[in-house]
Amino acid sequence: MGAGNYDRKSVLFELGAAAVILLAAVLFLFNRKKEVVPEYVFSYAENQTKDYPTTMGGMRFAALVEERTQGRIRIQVQSEGQLGSETEVIRQMRYGGIDFARISLAQVADYIPEMKVLQLPYLYEDASHMWRVLDGEIGERYLQYPQQYDLIGLSWYDAGARNIYCSAKPVRTLEDMQGMHIRVQESEMMSEMMTALGAIPVKIPYDQVYAALERSQVDGAENNWSSYEAMQHYEVAKYYTVDEHIRIPEIQVCAKHTWEQLSEEDREIILECAKESALYERTLWTEYEKTARKTALENQVEEIVLSAEEKRKFQDAVQLIYDRYEADYGEDIAQIRALGAQ
Repeated sequence: MGAGNYDRKSVLFELGAAAVILLAAVLFLFNRKKEVVPEYVFSYAENQTKDYPTTMGGMRFAALVEERTQGRIRIQVQSEGQLGSETEVIRQMRYGGIDFARISLAQVADYIPEMKVLQLPYLYEDASHMWRVLDGEIGERYLQYPQQYDLIGLSWYDAGARNIYCSAKPVRTLEDMQGMHIRVQESEMMSEMMTALGAIPVKIPYDQVYAALERSQVDGAENNWSSYEAMQHYEVAKYYTVDEHIRIPEIQVCAKHTWEQLSEEDREIILECAKESALYERTLWTEYEKTARKTALENQVEEIVLSAEEKRKFQDAVQLIYDRYEADYGEDIAQIRALGAQ
């Protein structure tokens, strides 16, 4: 009788163990079924560092898209120029190599001339003026222009105001600019502007600017406070002149071949997420810029703010650029300037 009870207990124990194992297997398979296999896995190019506002904006965009498509669309943000320079990224997007990107308007405008209007020197009075333009009818209209180059414009990101910084000597007047070799973006507009100011523009990729300054291949460069600090240019260029010569917004874009794969519903989700991420990026930008300026000044950078009279000389020097654009884009320029008076 005792042996029978032992056998029954043994059998019951083995059945119980088997049931536990079976239940665990069922739960495992159930959870695996719940995992969504992405229908699309897209690439996103970003040339800034991982903690930079535009990169973090791109990450927010990717997270929002994955959440709202319930995992069907996954976007992988690759920062620090892993997918190439912005010029290379634009080319790759046209031929199927990259799906999404955040690109400076200066780079896009070299392929789409109409967009140069938005980055004319000294066009905006301040940041709020620029956002009144970009968040309104003009901004929406200009987001359509990239389609000419097989790109879909999604939203505008902030990139602050660009200023001049030098290693050789400070720029306090327009006369100080004469003959200086200044690094500019790979952009025709930037070269035209620097030439109009009397300097010699030198096109150098973003990641090579520090070395160029350190080796005195250029006398200076121009960029916003955030990029100046993020790339540690303050270590080799101690004079930072606040002239706010240009505000070049960033633009989020999608490759046309990628866009055409998507349903109308998914396109709407992506546009919605892009615009939400842009508002997030702008908030980050404001705080990041303040911190970047503080860091630079703590590292013995001399900040030089042009007087209103001296700044007017800089503005007058670039009038010849406006003269070339007035015939074709005079109405848009007038509308943009009118928004500054509000």
